[in-house]
Amino acid sequence: MSSMRGLVQFIADLRNARARELEEKRINKELANIRQKFKDGGLNGYHKKKYVCKLLYIYILGWNVDFGHLEAVNLVSATKYSEKQIGYLAVTLFLNEKHDFLHLVVNSIKKDLLDNNELNNCLALHAIANVGGREMGEALSPDVHRLLISPTSKSFVKKKAALTLLRLYRKFPGIIQNEWAERIISIMDDPDLGVALSVTSLVMALVQDNPEAYQTSYVKAAHRLKRIVVDNEYTQDYIYYKVPCPWIQVKLLRLLQYYPPSEDVSIQNMIRESLQNILDTASDTPKNVQQNNAQNAVLFEAINLAIHLDSETGLMTQIAVRLGRFITSRETNVRYLGLEAMTHLAARSETLEPIKKHQNTIIGSLRDRDISVRRKALDLLYSMCDPTNASAIVGELLKYLQGADFAIREEMVLKIAILTEKYATEYQWYVDISLRLISMAGDHVSDEVWQRVIQIVTNNEELQVYAAQNILQHLKAAQCHETLVKIGGYLLGEFGHLIADHPGCSPIEQFLALQSKFNGCSSITRAILLSSFVKFINLFPEIKPQLLQVFRAYSHTLDPELQQRACEYLALATLPTDDLLRTVCDEMPPFPERASALLSRLHQKHAGTSDKRTWVIGGKDANVEKKEFNLTLNSGLKRTFTNGAGTPTNGGMSSPVKPSALTPTQELAGLDLNGDTATTTTTKKPPVNLASAAHLSPDWEVGYNRLLIRPEGVLFEDGQIQVGLRSEYRAHMGCIILYYTNKSSAPIGSFTTTVNNNSPGALVVNCSNIPDTNVAPESQTQQTIMLEAHKIFSEAPTIRISYLAGALQALTLKLPVVPTKFMEPAALSAEDFFKRWKQIGGGPREYQKVFGIRIKGHRIEPPRTRRVIEGFRWGVLDGVDSNPKNFVCASVLHTLEGGKFGCLLRVEPNLETGMYRVTVRATDEGVPPILLKVMEGRLALGSPPPDHLR
Repeated sequence: MSSMRGLVQFIADLRNARARELEEKRINKELANIRQKFKDGGLNGYHKKKYVCKLLYIYILGWNVDFGHLEAVNLVSATKYSEKQIGYLAVTLFLNEKHDFLHLVVNSIKKDLLDNNELNNCLALHAIANVGGREMGEALSPDVHRLLISPTSKSFVKKKAALTLLRLYRKFPGIIQNEWAERIISIMDDPDLGVALSVTSLVMALVQDNPEAYQTSYVKAAHRLKRIVVDNEYTQDYIYYKVPCPWIQVKLLRLLQYYPPSEDVSIQNMIRESLQNILDTASDTPKNVQQNNAQNAVLFEAINLAIHLDSETGLMTQIAVRLGRFITSRETNVRYLGLEAMTHLAARSETLEPIKKHQNTIIGSLRDRDISVRRKALDLLYSMCDPTNASAIVGELLKYLQGADFAIREEMVLKIAILTEKYATEYQWYVDISLRLISMAGDHVSDEVWQRVIQIVTNNEELQVYAAQNILQHLKAAQCHETLVKIGGYLLGEFGHLIADHPGCSPIEQFLALQSKFNGCSSITRAILLSSFVKFINLFPEIKPQLLQVFRAYSHTLDPELQQRACEYLALATLPTDDLLRTVCDEMPPFPERASALLSRLHQKHAGTSDKRTWVIGGKDANVEKKEFNLTLNSGLKRTFTNGAGTPTNGGMSSPVKPSALTPTQELAGLDLNGDTATTTTTKKPPVNLASAAHLSPDWEVGYNRLLIRPEGVLFEDGQIQVGLRSEYRAHMGCIILYYTNKSSAPIGSFTTTVNNNSPGALVVNCSNIPDTNVAPESQTQQTIMLEAHKIFSEAPTIRISYLAGALQALTLKLPVVPTKFMEPAALSAEDFFKRWKQIGGGPREYQKVFGIRIKGHRIEPPRTRRVIEGFRWGVLDGVDSNPKNFVCASVLHTLEGGKFGCLLRVEPNLETGMYRVTVRATDEGVPPILLKVMEGRLALGSPPPDHLR
């Protein structure tokens, strides 16, 4: 039978060889024919297309067709669509981003991008996305961006343009310019959901690297999500098995997780309403697999967003119950997603009690038939561990370690080692578990694990005796892994003298235990043991002859490292005096405190995903500060046991042990090499905040100065838009209503406002609603902003208004919100005024300034000055000052936290010189300079001359 099978195989191989030979002959004949046709020239477009198609087929079969590349490039310039299409297809297959011919097609692609034919635009975009290298991207990305933002571009062109930019950005991030941010974000409001989906994918990638520049996308995402989920604004084409637009829902929910929760109450409510709606909808049992998949995709992303926003909201109770059902589901994908979401919950939640209810189920998931589920169960157990359940979880992980997959053993060892250290309250438990872990895991124990054990034992005196005794028992066993021999060599060399008087721990027994494992170890471990033996000579002179015998034997070994050590140690031990020996073999000092190498290695394993995580695997303490993954230990042991030190280095033992997780730069971390830390740290320039006061639009002051002393009016107006304002203030609270009117005859779209609070903590600004995205011609939309003065503040908030009217238009205006708005005029008699004026006194609670009119030709008019002062909400007290031209005023400034401040004012105008002297006194020294600064800016404008008024 075997000979028959061999004969059959031989005949099959013969036939295959014959077929390949015939194929090669046929292809060579065809290539020769095509080459001759191209060489002769005179081919029309149809025949060029035909022969390039043949070359494409031959190329796909794996044959070399280099001579046809130039013909394909030339075909891209054809005017006929079918020929151009084949040309582009050939270019995307034949050429790569480093091909020499690529620069020949750049001009043709650019021409097609500028063409009014949308089909040509799409062909060019496909080529850029498939081939585009840095040179092509830098040359053509502005044109791709132009197609994306052009109001005349069709929806399918915009979608392709957005995805092309995404492809280029992933390869070369510098291609996307920061100036494009607002314009790209505005397209998230596109009425076509396909365009919105493509642009949201692009924005998600951009946000991960530059969140500040794209922060307005947060409001856009929240608003668009509400329109889809709550307002049902979508077409029937985008309903996938009764789930509306699941793909864009998932992306919007993920995008919202890249930013901290918004402080704006209206946005918070908008998001929570959407989340509640998603959770309510998901309670219906799906009837088919496709609907189940789509619904679960949205649901799990909504759960992650709810966890990200606030782990103590009412939604959390629903979420914990749902996740408990998901992790017991019969579907592998659902179990996986449930465990991942529960891990996220454990990383954010203040309490782990809801998760601990499912501890047995999670432990059971370690034995799931799918390895991805087992990995997630391991992550969740690691994250949900705390002092109350650490012993049980570590015990279960050790049990599972014996039969765990080799693919996850190393990660399991890392996590068990971290949990053992993090929650150890008894040193015996820490030593027992650590040595048991190393004994069980064997080759899966990385250098960081055993070096960390040595480090902690060295830094804690309470551990040293017990650890030395325990490791000696392991060394005496018949089977002992080499990693334990390394630990034993180090610990006995350093602390063996502490147990020399204990039964079974005499110097000779320690030596024999190490010597029995010597021949079965690698060169690195033998080098450590030789270093331990030279320490023994210093500690135990009574066994010096046996130790010298070892050094003499290895002084002739072929291993250069061992030979050098043996020779040096032999010379050191046979000197006339022991002074140098004692100095060299002195006890190792404690290791310096440093971030745990175990955590560094663990977090490296979870890095490098396409989407950046907004949380790290671990409990809440690991997510407090993302930039520092130091262990936050809850142990009763020494300080050196609660924060990581470096891995053991060679030190006095001349050991070859090197820290594998620390680079030379990390080893030097914390050292001031230049003597000035300020010069060694490079700070990244913060991104531009276009909503800040530094980018105020021209002519913003006209409406601002007018509304400083009026409750309503026009804040800004140009040919396209008018921004009206109406305000009302009571005590420390205020309300502003902004009216946005489209003055043009065309609709404006993607209308977006972003309020920037320049005095956080002192002033609270909340937008009660978001203005309509689209404003019809001659129509109006409005926005309400609620204000609370918690403390005295100096900077007014600003607002960024952007909208599409052909091109992107943007304004940055300062809102007339100043401390005087929260004042209440007071009526005082002359006697009361002077009494309080003297009580406040001068010094720090008085501020005085003399200034003039800053506009040439303007002057001081007492009636106008009075209106300005009253507009600033001062109560003018007539008849108090002996000079009738002067103004004496009183008011009470209200704040929520600071309380009420009594404020007094004296304004002395000099009509002849056009100067003011203004004096402000208040019951708090921080109030007068701020009030005077606000008033100076308005009073210094003066009054225009009468002819100007006419």
